Amino acid sequence: MSRAIYLYNTSSRLKELFKPIHEGHVGIYVCGPTVYGDAHLGHARPGITYDVLVRLMRNLGYKVRYVRNITDVGHLENDADEGEDKIAKKARLEQLEPMEVVQYYTIRYEEAMKKLGVNPPSIEPRASGHIIEQIALVQKILDNGYAYISNGSVYFDVAKYNRDYKYGVLSGREIDQMISNTRELDGQGDKHSPYDFALWKKAAPEHIMHWPSPWSEGFPGWHLECSAMSAKYLGEEFDIHGGGMDLLFPHHECELAQNTAARGRGGVRYWIHNNMITINGKKMGKSYGNFITLDELFTGRHPLLQKAYSPMTIRFFILQAHYRSTLDFSNEALQAAEKGLKKLFQAVRDAARIEATSPTPSDAGISGLYEDIYDSLCDDLNTPVALSHIFEAVNIVNRVKDKSQQICTAEKVLLQKIFKDVTQDILGLEDEQEEGVGSDTIGGLMDIILEERQMARAQKDWAKCDALRDALAKLGIKVKDTKDGSEWSLE
Repeated sequence: MSRAIYLYNTSSRLKELFKPIHEGHVGIYVCGPTVYGDAHLGHARPGITYDVLVRLMRNLGYKVRYVRNITDVGHLENDADEGEDKIAKKARLEQLEPMEVVQYYTIRYEEAMKKLGVNPPSIEPRASGHIIEQIALVQKILDNGYAYISNGSVYFDVAKYNRDYKYGVLSGREIDQMISNTRELDGQGDKHSPYDFALWKKAAPEHIMHWPSPWSEGFPGWHLECSAMSAKYLGEEFDIHGGGMDLLFPHHECELAQNTAARGRGGVRYWIHNNMITINGKKMGKSYGNFITLDELFTGRHPLLQKAYSPMTIRFFILQAHYRSTLDFSNEALQAAEKGLKKLFQAVRDAARIEATSPTPSDAGISGLYEDIYDSLCDDLNTPVALSHIFEAVNIVNRVKDKSQQICTAEKVLLQKIFKDVTQDILGLEDEQEEGVGSDTIGGLMDIILEERQMARAQKDWAKCDALRDALAKLGIKVKDTKDGSEWSLE
């Protein structure tokens, strides 16, 4: 691991030198979705952000165990300790078994992530499959004196924990200044304090999903699952815990408190949070009428969309902003991303065909460019700066292509490595034109057609030349004439 990686650690609010607990091995846990609806634009950002982090670390030689959970029980409405379970509510409305809802939307989520180029995690545990571990964790917190039983439910005693440790480390909140994250609903009186949160909830007779426990027939609190599953698969201390900024409080704050109450330590070395995506300056939400699913983005079937956008366009759009900054969605921004992505992959294809004509290295600074790209990615995953360097490589390819610059063989190889090692392997950007064309056979056919058209141009047979171009345009294939020949791309 010759390259140093720096990550912004939410718990310290500092950019820190990353040092894994075990040399050469990294454990990463990221909060996955609650699967009661289709994956939306908000799911895309953490999916892509942590996919790039894992790809980068593996590219640098680390062995990574990446765990991303599925929440399929215990997440109540409005992130509260009362109300209906989100999945049970969906199951009731659609007259399905809860696990039918879970299975259907888990498959939909994973299909959407695959389209976005997000690799599957090493392990993808479900909360419902780890009830035993969660019950054991509740008992440990009870034994250590940081929880209490009330009417069959078990609550975390935030005030007592705060006296011995500190509640609010991640969010920077002071307990006496906090506004309760729960509403005044039936059962609220079971708590000693509105700050306390449920570790185990006694199930009401109408509650669909419930399991036996020492305290009641019930179900685990939402915050409990990540503490239990991360410890099972990564150990009681692991390297990186990631998730969206919206999970910082209360979910991750409660998770950190649970870890410390049970084990005497938080267990996470580096907390990382990606920021949200807004739409025309507003937070995305169904109540605002700007909630866009990934399927709607891919098909263009949403009133706010002017057209369909490809998965790679969405991925490229997200990578253009630093993961810790707010990213504002608009049709204009996506169209600009689409245009930039086409330019990038035209250069990727050209880089495979350009000729190295200089016997010695040029003054293009290609070697330094390669290092600058890696330095940017290792500097708290700075993808926008890395992309700016990649587009410097694009400009070099274009200058070589139009013969205004020469490069040597080693520089050509390095340009190709930039596009392969970084653009494809780390950033996960795949050339959809190549995928859409389908095979070398069709690509070869296009070469034959363009050669025929080039012969027509040489013979000044403009009618044939135009006829071939127009026929290809009807098939969605754009032909661009240059002084060195013709290029083609999908519209």
